[in-house]
Amino acid sequence: QVQLVESGGGLVQPGGSLRLSCAASRSMFRIYTMGWYRQAPGKQRELVGGITADSRTYYADSVKGRFTISRDNAKNTVYLQMNSLKLDDTAVYYCNTDPAKDAFWGQGTQVTVSS
Repeated sequence: QVQLVESGGGLVQPGGSLRLSCAASRSMFRIYTMGWYRQAPGKQRELVGGITADSRTYYADSVKGRFTISRDNAKNTVYLQMNSLKLDDTAVYYCNTDPAKDAFWGQGTQVTVSS
């Protein structure tokens, strides 16, 4: 069983930046395509973007050019660098495989963009 722990969220002003981390409990994580997801209040969880085992990345149109996903397999960690944050980016952010596995959902980390 893999456990995923997200961290790095917080309160930031519009236009600001945050870097989220997702630490996996097992080294086998490195074979998975990993995704970052978010869920805003009253909305369904959505895929923000992902990174394949060989570090190819893809993004939702809403974050393309502003968010960057990377991974460090030696540390069993995936990162989400978020720049030029907007009010609409406010959500709880989660990592999971892509496609997501129900058993892997963690607590997420709250990102609040507010002036």
